[in-house]
Parts: sequence; C-alpha cells; structure tokens
Amino acid sequence: MTNNVAPVAKKIRKELVIHNDIRVDEYYWMNDREDPEVIAHLEKENSYYEALTSHTKDFQNLLFEEMKARIKEDDSSVPYKKNGYWYVTRYEMGKEYPIYSRHKGTLEAPEEIMFDCNVLAEGHDFFNLGGIAISPDNKLAVFGIDTVSRRQYTVQIKNLETGEVYSDKIENTTGGAVWANDNKTMFYSKKDPVTLRSDKIYRHILGTKTEEDQLVFHEEDETFGTFVYRTKSKKFLVIGSYSTLTSEYRILNADTPYADFEVFSPRKRGLEYSIAHYEESFYVLTNKDKARNFKLMKVGEKNTSSENWKEFIPHREDVLLEDIDIFKDYYVLSERENGLNNLKITRWDTAESYYLPFDNETYTAYVSTNPEFDTEILRYGYNSMTTPSSVIDFNMRTKEKVVMKEQEVLGGAFKKENYTSERIWATARDGVKIPMSIVYHKDTEINGQTPILQYAYGSYGSTIDPYFSTIRLSLLDRGFVYALAHIRGGQYLGRQWYDDGKLLKKKNTFTDFVDCSKYLIDNNYTSAQHLYAMGGSAGGLLMGAIVNMAPELYHGVIAAVPFVDVVTTMLDDSIPLTTGEYDEWGNPNEKEYYDYMKSYSPYDNVKVQDYPNMLVTTGLHDSQVQYFEPAKWVAKLRDLKTDDNLLLFDINMDAGHGGASGRFESLKEVAKEYAFILDLEGKINR
Repeated sequence: MTNNVAPVAKKIRKELVIHNDIRVDEYYWMNDREDPEVIAHLEKENSYYEALTSHTKDFQNLLFEEMKARIKEDDSSVPYKKNGYWYVTRYEMGKEYPIYSRHKGTLEAPEEIMFDCNVLAEGHDFFNLGGIAISPDNKLAVFGIDTVSRRQYTVQIKNLETGEVYSDKIENTTGGAVWANDNKTMFYSKKDPVTLRSDKIYRHILGTKTEEDQLVFHEEDETFGTFVYRTKSKKFLVIGSYSTLTSEYRILNADTPYADFEVFSPRKRGLEYSIAHYEESFYVLTNKDKARNFKLMKVGEKNTSSENWKEFIPHREDVLLEDIDIFKDYYVLSERENGLNNLKITRWDTAESYYLPFDNETYTAYVSTNPEFDTEILRYGYNSMTTPSSVIDFNMRTKEKVVMKEQEVLGGAFKKENYTSERIWATARDGVKIPMSIVYHKDTEINGQTPILQYAYGSYGSTIDPYFSTIRLSLLDRGFVYALAHIRGGQYLGRQWYDDGKLLKKKNTFTDFVDCSKYLIDNNYTSAQHLYAMGGSAGGLLMGAIVNMAPELYHGVIAAVPFVDVVTTMLDDSIPLTTGEYDEWGNPNEKEYYDYMKSYSPYDNVKVQDYPNMLVTTGLHDSQVQYFEPAKWVAKLRDLKTDDNLLLFDINMDAGHGGASGRFESLKEVAKEYAFILDLEGKINR
C-alpha cells in the first residue's frame, strides 16, 4: 500500500555530551536495526518514495533497458597469462554474474570453469565473490564469498582438478588469502566482529581444522588495519599495516612459511611507504624526509630499515609518483602531473626511458593486469570522457602497441565524435584554481538553460579521473552536461591537493564544490534552476554540506549512502572504520577537532531554511556508512525545511554500501537516480 504523506519520525530526546558541549539528537533511537519500529519507519519511507515516483516507473524501465542495451551481455575480459595458464572472466546472455575460467598453455586449450557465480548466487539477494588466489602448482584456489553486503567474507578452498570445495570455512575475513610456495600453507586476514577492522593475520595449513589456525600477527593499534600479499617476484610474503598517514610492513621468505615475519621498517607516524621486490633489492615508494609527492628508494634484502634506504628517483614538487610496476627488463612508473596520468618506462640495464604518448586534454590511463615478470609486454588501460575504455598491449622494446579490446557500445547510436570533453578551471574563494572535466553531446547548446549534473567525491586522497561511461550517455543524449569537479581532498593535483582538503582544512572540499557551481552559473553554462549535484559516501557528506551552505544553487541533489552524522560516528569507536579515520577527519575526542567537525557535519547543521529537491539512498546492511545516518538526516530535514520541494529516501533492504550486486540489477538503481533529475528537468518523456 502506497502513502503520499511524508513519514514523520517520532522524537526521543537524547543528549550527547562531550567537552562541556551538549548536542541533542532526537532521532538517535534509529540506530537499532533490530528494533521493529525502526524497520517500520524505513518501510514507510520506501512506501512514500514509491508513491511519489510512481509516475516515473515506466521511464525508469525505459532508462534501464536503454542502459542495458548498450552493454555487451556475452562479454569477456582480455585474457591474461599467469604461471602457464590463461585466465578469462566472461559473462553469458541474460546472466547477472561473471564466470571465471582458464585455459592451460594456450587459449585453444579446453576451458576450465573455476567459478560460475550465477550458480553460486542462487538463493541469495546479494552475492559477491572475491579474493581468488591460485596455488603455485595451479591445483587449488582459495576464494571468499559475501552474501550479506557487509564485506565480511567466508573463505573456502576449491580443488580445481576434482571440482571439490573443501569443507573448511573461515568466517569473517576480508575475502582474500595468499599461498606460500609449498602449495599447502596460506595466510589470510580476519576482521574484528564489531568494528569490522581487519586486525589479525592467520596461517592455515591444508588439511587441518580452521580452529587450529595460528595467529601470526595481531594489529593492536585500533587506528590501523592489516592485509597480506605475495610479491610479484614470488619470493616474499608481506604483511602490511596501514592507517591514513602511516604504514609498516613485515616480510617472510615464501619458501619458509613457518618462520617468523620480520619488520621491514618500523612505523613512524607520518611515514608512508610501500614495497616492491626485484632481484636482491626492494624498491620503496615513500614520503620519507618530507617527500610530499613521494619518491622511490632502494634497499637490500637484509637490512631494510629506513636508515638504509638509498634514493633511486628523487622527489619532485610538480609530479606525484603514484606507483611502480616491475618487470624483468623494465620498470614502469605511474605519475600524475597537472592532474593528468603519465606512464614512464625505463630499462633496468641502461636507464633509457620514455613516456607513453597521450594527446587528449583530459583522459585516464593506468597500468592494467600484469602478473607475468618475464615479459616485454606492458598491458595498460586508456579511456576519456568521450572514448570508450581500451585495453592495450604495449611492447616496451619495439614500442608497438596492440589494442586488445575496446569497450563496445551497442545499439548503433554511439559515435565518439558526437561528444565533446574539455577541462575548465574555476577560481575558489581563496584564489586557488579548481579543475573540472566536462562532457556533453556536440548538439547541446551551452547557455543558462543547460542542465548540468555536477559530481565530486573529494576525500581520502581518492582521485576520480575523467572516465568513459555508457550509462552516462542517457543523460548526455538528453541534453545534460556532466561536470566532474576535481576538488581538494582528492589527489588530482598532487599530495598537497589532498592535504588541503582534510582535517582542519576539510571545508575547502565543500567550498570548492560550491565555487565550481557558482562558476558554471556565472559563466552561463547553466543556472540554479538547472544545476544538479551528486555524490556518494564521503561524497554524500559533501552533498550534505553544500545543501546546508548554498541550497539556492541547486535544483536537485542526489546523496547516495551519505556520511552525514560525522561527529556522532567519529565519537563511536564501535562503528566500522571510525578509529582508522582519525587522521582523515580528526579525532573529536580532542576539542579542536570536535568543534571544527561540528561546524560542518551535515546532520548537526540542518537548519530552518529552504532546501533543494533531494533524493537520498542507503542500504540496510551498509557497513561503511550505517543506514541510520541518512535515516536520521532525512527525518531532521523533514522537520526543519521550509520548502515544498521533494525529499525522497530510498532504502535497499537487501544490500550494503555498494548497492545491488548483479551487473544489471545495479543499473536499476542508476535509473532511479537519473529518473529523479530528468523528471525535475521535465525530460521523462524523452
């Protein structure tokens, strides 16, 4: 039964006191997912959403079919070779989930299906397979399965020769494991059952009971997480510990899995590093000695602590060094300069080097899957906002390249020359230039009536590069401009760009987005009646902040799984991710950070004013941003807002942070979002 009356949540006064400051949270009671009254309220919100969007249902279906029709259903990945086998991920017509297979020796050899996720997903509303790791002798595969969408995986082992899945089940893991060279010993990481922090590494021996597994490392610092992997050289097993600002590694020869891991270099607050192994040395990517944009250092296998590191590639103020990939005769650096990706190839023996040429104004290039060590072929990916994704094999010796696959856009209507992309620069209120990557159909007339969807993330140093999207064509072909704002808090313009958008500078993220919006309006790209904003997770925090700060700039806002109750969440160390993120947001147990956080936290700053039309989404099982954050936020907005604009709250009762798990089911969620803004723009009949 549908309901056209907006749900009104009951109020129960709860005082939250710290630093002699009292915050009153009248919707704190929503935190209990086991409370039938909470579930009933969420169901009322879903009923209200259904009632107010029922007129768009046919259009949502049209969008869904349109998006789906562009996707090649019987698709497959470009095969890659590893340890004598060619591995392929493929999809079959009409099926939601991938099939993982391999061929021995050559692609002409018979296909061996390792995992058919369509079969494994039967009976589950949500399904995700992760962390497939093949034993060195190619006979066994360890894998993880999540059927709840809280990123708590059950790890099992499959015999690839017989098809038998062993009875051993390891619960509450991160989903992955790594094999030692003896083909019977593996290491995996487990999560704290309450906070879901990855805090323990165990050793499991094939044929033994999982309760006998030995704890080999416990990360006791609650601000750190831990993981385990094997180096590309296959010589070392590595345990990593990480926080926002600090890292530490432990290493063990993969031939001696029962020995003890040794600390590579002890953690020092603010020192970040990662390691790659080649011949008798480790190459260390690090910010040591104030190398803000990172540099590369080298150290022998024996005495690996930081005082022994020798500079290999120096720090550069204008180039962010992001990664290194190692091959037998070459190494490849992933760099970022002025926001654009560069791939630099260098020979070990002669130091001869060159950059791969890219000639677009705004694009994305990245090193792809390269598991083989002894090869001249570098596989990389390339796309832009107008160019579908390509997988390219590049011969580092001859400099010849072969496009192994370009993403197919089915339906016959797409031609890349029909779209235009460019990079524009807005001036922030403090004078800093903020880049935006925009794309639109060449027939779209840019003026004050042009609808624009402005998107950003802006946290954790995560850079959203300008990428191609077949889904986005449903907006571009209806006259929308898509604008990706590269605001501070990401790392688009280097590490300083990140540092200037976190902790006590976090508000730069929000004001950058607002100033980009003002630029689009002031320069007649659009107007407030046709500007829409969208962000998810920490980008949802961004949405919450901008609607408090500048609601008059936007006709509609989509806040997906939004992190909006910042102070309360960061004070609750039982919530997943909290303690590990003090270096991102600050620790509100310290008054300076508490006061600053409170000054922008969207939930704490909802006020009596007009708000734009809004669509808020969440998943009941979300482990990263708990459902109750947006639930409380929406309730408070309903109580205080002074307008008659739409405020819709759509809760997926079966999913978590990433939404639906099937590749087509997830399109239905996008169709809902697009239908929301296209309806506001009066375009649902087109």
